Amino acid sequence: MGKRNRVAVVVLGDIGRSPRMQYHALSLARQACLDVDIVGYGGSEPHISVLQNQSIHIHRMPQWPTIPRSLPKILHPLFLILKPIIQFLMLLWYLCVKIPAPDAFLVQNPPSVPTLVVVKWASWLRHSAIIVDWHNFGYTLLALSLGRSSLFVAIYRWIEKSYGERAHGSLCVTKAMQHELSQNWGIKATVLYDQPPEFFRPASLEEKHNLFCSISKSLNEPYGLRDCISNGLTGPYNSNPDITPFTTQVGTDIILKPNRPALIVSSTSWTPDEDFGILLEAALMYDRRVAALLGEDDSSGDEVIWDGICGGKQFPYPRLLFIITGKGPEKEKYEEMIRKLSLRRVAFRTMWLAAEDYPLLLGSADLGVCLHTSSSGLDLPMKVVDMFGCGLPVCAVSYSCIKELIDVEKNGLLFSSSSELADQLMMLFEGFPERCDALKSMRSNLMERVSSVRWTTEWEENAKPLIYEVISKNSS
Repeated sequence: MGKRNRVAVVVLGDIGRSPRMQYHALSLARQACLDVDIVGYGGSEPHISVLQNQSIHIHRMPQWPTIPRSLPKILHPLFLILKPIIQFLMLLWYLCVKIPAPDAFLVQNPPSVPTLVVVKWASWLRHSAIIVDWHNFGYTLLALSLGRSSLFVAIYRWIEKSYGERAHGSLCVTKAMQHELSQNWGIKATVLYDQPPEFFRPASLEEKHNLFCSISKSLNEPYGLRDCISNGLTGPYNSNPDITPFTTQVGTDIILKPNRPALIVSSTSWTPDEDFGILLEAALMYDRRVAALLGEDDSSGDEVIWDGICGGKQFPYPRLLFIITGKGPEKEKYEEMIRKLSLRRVAFRTMWLAAEDYPLLLGSADLGVCLHTSSSGLDLPMKVVDMFGCGLPVCAVSYSCIKELIDVEKNGLLFSSSSELADQLMMLFEGFPERCDALKSMRSNLMERVSSVRWTTEWEENAKPLIYEVISKNSS
């Protein structure tokens, strides 16, 4: 069997919310000069560079519907049983019939069921190789809801391990996961660290201003009647397109406001492995500590317009604006919790950005916060990698292998509680925006590495040789 010069990238999820697999597709097309078929669900638009690449062909499968509210509860179990069966048949149809036969299937794991089973069947029918990209373990994610002792979790793990062993090659995201796969699963995997692609970079002042103008409607809508950000946009601010909470444009000149709020970004899939309660509690602690330093009585809970000036001098602690991006099942729960907070110097906004605007937001922010706490303890949050690509320091939840990514006090800080995070916010933003030396030092360290460590380099050194080897062996 000769080479077909084609690889199928398989994602049993929203393609637009699977950045690592999009980067794989781009590298396969650009660096390996292969045709690429991406098979997955629609929903969010992939990055424009994926959509415009002539060698990448996207095949969107019909999405399995959510359980209708009108469906009697007695039928819910039947609906849930049908889901993996329909997914199995649909994926099998696409991989075996709809797309051209590839040299290899590059499949994202998790989810493992039914993905790994279907890909194995398709690889046998089409004489193709399998490469599994281990982002995490599917059975540990299932255990979040069912518990580690569940029979279903044990069966899921057996399927994941059995079919994972049958792959012709494996990639994984950390050395800790590589060790686990080798020692306990009998799988030899190559570490491919997530690295940011070239479009994750610091934003220019003009790009910042244009972004803030484009999302001005979201910035102006508080969770309640008003807050410390929307108050600052009353009167002429709301109707003046040249003024944002952070920037002002006069003629052709764009100026960063000296009393602007600090912009903190956190992206999430709003799932149980990210406890956003920690962030909300830390924000409340920051708010109260600043009030105490100002000698204010917060008992009324009334919001105030605060310009950062105290006694005629610039107050050393700024207002904070947290922008939380992403979609997921627990979003509404946390939005309701935000509405109930009584905050005077902290504000929250949640939004979903286009794939092209998300890097601009990271490149415009002052700090990133990551609440990812890996279900397996063996994967790393890709959102932090993207933040680093934009020169953005990060405060992240501490867990077993996070130090493979976070170099404490060099590019970020680790915390284990809301109190620790509040301490870090107070320390990092004291003297903002002119002083705050610790924050500036971390940003400077990141800027030195921004251009040297990129996805294309990492992929060229680690993924490309493995993929070529697997395809060559399977086609000979």
